[in-house]
Amino acid sequence: MRFTCVDSFSGAGGLSLGLSEAGFEIMLSFDIDEKCIETLQSNPKYFKHPAICEDIQNMLDGRLLNKIGLKPNELFLLAGGPPCQGFSVQRIGEDGDNRNELVLLYGRLINEVRPMFFVMENVSGIQGKRGKAILAQLIDNMEDIGYHIHKQLINAEDYGIPQRRKRLFLIGEREDTGSSYMFPKPIGEKQTVRDTISFLPLPPEDGSPHPDYPLHRRDRLSEKNLLRINALSEGQGRDFLPNELLANCHRIDSAKIGHRNVYGRMSWDEVAPTITARFDSFTRGLFGHPDQPRSISLCEGALLQTFPIDFSFVGSKIEIARQIGNAVPPKLARIIGESVLRYYKQTR
Repeated sequence: MRFTCVDSFSGAGGLSLGLSEAGFEIMLSFDIDEKCIETLQSNPKYFKHPAICEDIQNMLDGRLLNKIGLKPNELFLLAGGPPCQGFSVQRIGEDGDNRNELVLLYGRLINEVRPMFFVMENVSGIQGKRGKAILAQLIDNMEDIGYHIHKQLINAEDYGIPQRRKRLFLIGEREDTGSSYMFPKPIGEKQTVRDTISFLPLPPEDGSPHPDYPLHRRDRLSEKNLLRINALSEGQGRDFLPNELLANCHRIDSAKIGHRNVYGRMSWDEVAPTITARFDSFTRGLFGHPDQPRSISLCEGALLQTFPIDFSFVGSKIEIARQIGNAVPPKLARIIGESVLRYYKQTR
């Protein structure tokens, strides 16, 4: 039995990496972001399969099946995390967002390919007012074509990932396969910031890459931001800054305007906050190093996402931070993948 898999909306390959470690044969990854595809292609140690820069629209109407040389019902697993920014509770603005429609396009792709299983990952906000109608429509559509749907909000820290990261997972199993898949139970193993990044040496003071860890470099902070981060102890955010160091927009109590954890430091002996696409700046959250006067490095963010220390990323600092922050933690992807394979084998 070949446990074949296609990773759609692959990003930098967090799902692909974890699923391959679980025992899946990744046949193809695709994403519309060229830098993500270059990242996948720059990691031959971890990825042997083709990765292409394509919009999901161009994978419909039989094109994906043609590319992988399979017929409907032959692919074991279709995996993907359609871009989720339109559903994010952090997003400001109108509820409508064209990216939201990608969820339904993913449903169309499932309908065409008819894999034995599919996995979809998205932000918890897809269950809120911005996304619940689209989510309900996707589930209805999938049930109509013969899939049993299992839905669960998963917090990554419950599975040994060193960060609080709540994401919704859908597992669909074709009705001829079964109907009783169960999500893996939390493993009860807490991994902290200290466990994950404390082995790293100090990054060079001049902002250059560390010779042994190319993505381990420090940002240059303004004089004001240096004063801010030096005024904080680990685990503290803007609520602990003296009034004279508060930004003008933060002089209103955080209980009224939120954002209490911007301009903050991580805690050594806790999990990290959610690693977002802008984790590279402590002005955006509790992304300051626990005791050094700097934001965490790209290398540290990747480790907190459970990427291997030698995994390469391609792009500018902002592009790499986005790739890391948007990824499914590979360790969590592996655990989900293992649970699908374990369930399938038990039913045979």
